[in-house]
Amino acid sequence: MWTLAWPWMLLALPLPFLVRRLLPAEKNTKESGLIVPNFSIFSVLVNRPSAEQYKNWRLWVGLIAWFFLVLASARPEFIGDEIEIPISGRNLMLAVDLSGSMDAKDFELAGRRVDRLSATKAVASDFIARRIGDRIGLILFGEQAYLQVPLTLDRETVRTLLMESFIGLAGEKTAIGDAITLAVKRIHDQKSRDSNQVLVLLTDGANTAGAIQPLKAAELAREIGLKIYTIGIGADQMVVSSITGGLRRINPSADLDEKTLTKIAEMTGGRYFRARDTISLQEIYRLLDNIEPVPEAESGFRPIQSLFYWPLGVALIISVFLVIMNVIENGSLSYIRERKES
Repeated sequence: MWTLAWPWMLLALPLPFLVRRLLPAEKNTKESGLIVPNFSIFSVLVNRPSAEQYKNWRLWVGLIAWFFLVLASARPEFIGDEIEIPISGRNLMLAVDLSGSMDAKDFELAGRRVDRLSATKAVASDFIARRIGDRIGLILFGEQAYLQVPLTLDRETVRTLLMESFIGLAGEKTAIGDAITLAVKRIHDQKSRDSNQVLVLLTDGANTAGAIQPLKAAELAREIGLKIYTIGIGADQMVVSSITGGLRRINPSADLDEKTLTKIAEMTGGRYFRARDTISLQEIYRLLDNIEPVPEAESGFRPIQSLFYWPLGVALIISVFLVIMNVIENGSLSYIRERKES
């Protein structure tokens, strides 16, 4: 529907009439007569309307311009139909490990060997895109934990900042406890905590830094109802070149503390997952997609399109037209004066 954001601005419509009625009229001074030999110098005025006709015509055009200017000031708007947005009510925090061990190239992506963080970005990015209606936050941790994105419905920003992260950004060590504690603090700071609170924590190692132990942080998470899903990432074996030139098998995930990650998940009502390759990591995120949200009433909004620039443009065009006509009028009078003087 059509509406005016500031309808009270229409009170300015009678302002020109009030000015005309209240201010004293300009005195009409008559010029003395002039004797000229012929009327050829006035040929430019033969087809011109009389002064009174021209004055009235210009007055009405000016009033039309004033009307459109006041209409633009009232800010006309078009309000569209209500659009419903489903809100799941879930607060979903992602905590991604950026420690130095995430540089191990034991994953495959599109047929080529990539490091663990690159595989995590690719899979988690698709996961974020599917979380329509969830409020998503992003925590990056290494030796320290940082809140990269607070809880927001802007999934594109979360994806962008995740893709821009790099190994070593937060230090070389792993502070799992600090990452959980930071998530607890951000969830606890939310005004409404009636919705599901979920933390998805992905790491490839053990807690080697930070001020808070992981199990102690898990107790804090349990107190506020934060459910933690932990993901241990890294292959079980990897073939590398030996010093002698041969090949040998190693376990690149030897430092992964699965016992602690499992305990964290059990304490908070979550679940521990093991991602040994890209396919298993994708399956884990698909399982996380099955987390049932707490249903809430759908919120809606009406898109508002501002249209003030249309009447403003009309007023501007009419004003320019009047200025041009005034310049032409003044030019004609100047021409007559020059001919009289000559």
